[in-house]
Amino acid sequence: MPDPLHPPKPAAAAPLQAPPPGAPGMPGLTGVVVAAVVVAALYFAREVLIPVTLAMLLSFVLSPLVELLRRIWLGRILSVILAVVLALGLILALGSAIGTQVAQLAGNLPRYQTTIETKIARLREATIDKFSEKLSNLGHQLAGPAPRAEAPAPAPAGTPARGPQQKPVPVVVTQPAPSVLDIGKSVLEPMLYPVATAGIILVVTIFALLQKEDLRDRAIRLLGSGSGDLHRTTVAMDEAGRRLSRYFLTQLGLNASFGVIVGIGLYLIGVPNPLLWGILGALLRFVPYVGSWIAAALPVVLAAAVQPGWSMAIWTAVLYAATELIMGQAVEPLVYGHSTGLSPVAVVIAAIFWTWIWGPIGLIISTPLTLCLVVLGRHIERLEFFDVLLGDRPALTPTESLYQRMLAGDPDEAEEQAERYLADQPLSSYYDEVVLEALRLAANDISRGTLEASQLEHFIAAMDELIHDLGERTDLPSETTEIEKTAAAGERNGNDRLAPEWRTETPVLCIAGRGALDELAARMLAQLLGKHGLKARIVPHEAVSRTRIAALDVQGVAMMCVSFINVGGGTARLRYLLRRLRERQPAARLLLGLWPAQDENPVDGDLRRTLGADFGVTSLREAVQTCLAEAYQAPRPQMRLVTAARETGSR
Repeated sequence: MPDPLHPPKPAAAAPLQAPPPGAPGMPGLTGVVVAAVVVAALYFAREVLIPVTLAMLLSFVLSPLVELLRRIWLGRILSVILAVVLALGLILALGSAIGTQVAQLAGNLPRYQTTIETKIARLREATIDKFSEKLSNLGHQLAGPAPRAEAPAPAPAGTPARGPQQKPVPVVVTQPAPSVLDIGKSVLEPMLYPVATAGIILVVTIFALLQKEDLRDRAIRLLGSGSGDLHRTTVAMDEAGRRLSRYFLTQLGLNASFGVIVGIGLYLIGVPNPLLWGILGALLRFVPYVGSWIAAALPVVLAAAVQPGWSMAIWTAVLYAATELIMGQAVEPLVYGHSTGLSPVAVVIAAIFWTWIWGPIGLIISTPLTLCLVVLGRHIERLEFFDVLLGDRPALTPTESLYQRMLAGDPDEAEEQAERYLADQPLSSYYDEVVLEALRLAANDISRGTLEASQLEHFIAAMDELIHDLGERTDLPSETTEIEKTAAAGERNGNDRLAPEWRTETPVLCIAGRGALDELAARMLAQLLGKHGLKARIVPHEAVSRTRIAALDVQGVAMMCVSFINVGGGTARLRYLLRRLRERQPAARLLLGLWPAQDENPVDGDLRRTLGADFGVTSLREAVQTCLAEAYQAPRPQMRLVTAARETGSR
């Protein structure tokens, strides 16, 4: 029996358990749900979304024409109405031309029936019949002689003979004569959907052109106001609209040119209805990669049906193949540049997706829709994932790609990427803007404890191998300074222009900092100095410690360069290190190279004097320039420091 004066203590609440590391969080689940809802809405609302989307794409195409009409003082409303009427007239003219050509082709098909049947029979005799005959002969040889047929057994006695069976009585079902209302319904119902779709497209296009600025402002409010910079977002949206309009007009012009060339060529070859095939070729070429070949199938078949021989069909196929190759490989790269901004894989996947969602219309407009998403992703931060998934720009920056390859222990692919970069850039720029930034990423991961010891060991080994392989490359800057010209002339003349204290065997010591990656930076600096005629020796950080610096060989040293990827823990250790170096070799100059994670230059005059360094640099190129200036007694150049972070932001 429980004691009322001493009630039992409540059980301690179980501690809340965190979800396992592999379990998806709420943001991930929310994203999956939102994506599923969007796809479902696109599918089930396609009856409304297809005409609206076509209208918006048509407004992009007509927008330059509207602006042109407004410049000649026609007013916004009149310009919009005139542009829409012209577009509607062109669409109706193409539709009537297609209908007329199809009716004419259908009337002429019986004339080609004999030729088609003759060619099919010849093909069957040459392929299927011969193959079947050979298989039959092979079967007879394997089965042996056929067994004799036995006579049917006589019927047993007493079995009654069967007489003629009674025929069934046919049943005829008659339908009542259709009324006038039924006839009108059967005729008008198939026409209602196309007419309603055309009406929606027409109305939405007119209002989209009339309210273009208002729609743009609403899009900015919906997608871009979170950044707080409405001016930049407005400029970005205007630029995106202009680019889309230019692309659509260019694509329309190229496809129309393809249709004209194909139509004229088919007319000269003698293929019937060349106008129909030219129009279909221009329309189907909006389908990426396979549209032109789909458009070529029917004319090739028709050419084979018209002529008893095969020459017309062969010339038709050659016409389509040559025109498509010239347009795709020569004209389009010249018009668009090297790329349209879309990934080829993304174009194919987008075509499959939009075809599944919206059918043939989705296949035709898949590329314009994909381009719209990519342009929005490049200008709106919240939609950046579209640019990453569908755009043709590399998903990783050169720095991130190098770091990823080094973590994977693949220096060969990293060297291949370096060769592409070094095709038009000097080696010092690659070291400054790519390699040092990759080392900076690694140093950040080390400080956060996410880079394990084994991974760090493989990373250092792969990076050391890359630096060794790049040692064969020359450092040829795009703008050679006077110091570098003097150094090159001095190296050709036996370095007689060097200052006296620099005419030793190794005038430069490249001293690594305390970090695990600092020796790699010292190795790159020594390599670059050697390419400019200054021999350098690499000194590990252990050799300049308090207990071992007395044994450091500093004979003939004119410059000591200390490299740090990340100082960490303040500058006290750095100041003591420079003090020990100054005491060990007072005659040498001290150069401090810091490669910080911040954009600002930390090696200003006050900090340099506080630490006790003679020179402070933040790039390997500037370190090389400083050493060359001291070696040849020349004034130091004013360097323009460009970090990889700034380069990434500007791009």
